Amino acid sequence: MNGFHADLRDRILFVVSHITISDPGGDLADWRAAARQTAAHPQVRAQAPYILGQGMLTRGGAATGALIRGISPTRERDVSQVLEHIIAGRPEALEPGSFGIILGDTLARSLGAGVGDKVTLIAPKGRVTPAGLLPRLKRFTVAGLFRINMHEYDSGIALIHIEDAARLFGAAGTVSGLRLKLGDVEQAPAVRRELAGQLGGAYRIRDWSMEHANFFRALQIEKRVVFIVLLLIIAVAAFNIVSTQVMFVTDKRADVAILRTLGLSPAGVMKIFVVQGTVIGVAGTVLGGALGVVTALNVETLIPAIENFFNTELFPVDVYLITDFPAQMRWADVSRVIAAALSMSFLATLYPAWKASRVAPAEALRYE
Repeated sequence: MNGFHADLRDRILFVVSHITISDPGGDLADWRAAARQTAAHPQVRAQAPYILGQGMLTRGGAATGALIRGISPTRERDVSQVLEHIIAGRPEALEPGSFGIILGDTLARSLGAGVGDKVTLIAPKGRVTPAGLLPRLKRFTVAGLFRINMHEYDSGIALIHIEDAARLFGAAGTVSGLRLKLGDVEQAPAVRRELAGQLGGAYRIRDWSMEHANFFRALQIEKRVVFIVLLLIIAVAAFNIVSTQVMFVTDKRADVAILRTLGLSPAGVMKIFVVQGTVIGVAGTVLGGALGVVTALNVETLIPAIENFFNTELFPVDVYLITDFPAQMRWADVSRVIAAALSMSFLATLYPAWKASRVAPAEALRYE
């Protein structure tokens, strides 16, 4: 769960801004003023304007919708890593007026397009002509392909130069917003609140956790549920200690009775069985903990081996957001699980030990 959470967050942040500043009424006209005001914040490392719009990409008989993002290639490298995942072509080919476009590789496959091919971009915002309202169409040349290994982005995002986007969407002199990169991504909610107080109510400010709030909340809930399920599994395992100890007490009633006649107190009998059950629990927990740590450290190797052996794909690309099995072991989680296992092992010994302490020597030795 930790690995999935961290990997999904990192891949989302390849595309999504740490913080986005926009105008509540629509386009952001004076984005440079907002950039100057936010640049003084110690957490802000870089800024980049962008134009965002939706369009339809067509090539031959293929057509698909896409999210079109107008970017400045030089500034974009400062605020995101999407241009670091170019698998074909060159991001430098995005020059103003050249009408180049960079597609996600899944999007490109659906269009049957490669680097150097032409695609037609149809913008929903039309233009009025004597013949009526006509959509804006423009032929773009595929300048590159990127792959983030996240189906949502690889199949639905296209990048063009911000000046070409302004012409296409009729946004001369304005942008959709300003993207900020922070020094510490975990501080984004706190920085957002500070910037909101600094800029007042003139801007709409959102951070990455708000962009996918429901998604990350669902991940946290799933992690809690998995921990509860894990506790139930440990409880079932601890029940084996109870049953084993109860059978052991039944088998050793005569021995317990002899110890009692020799002067051992009921508390002493309880200690014997508590220690015995705890030793079993500690041995099992240490063994299981070591096996769990080794598995967690090598799970990224084990899963591909299992997939190859059974000739199957555990995470199909068209179903899951990510297609591999990331792992991130945290010693705090390991400590919590081990502490829970040891605690349950100790609690599992109390009833058998109490039952052993209640053995009556005369009754137990009557038929001996």
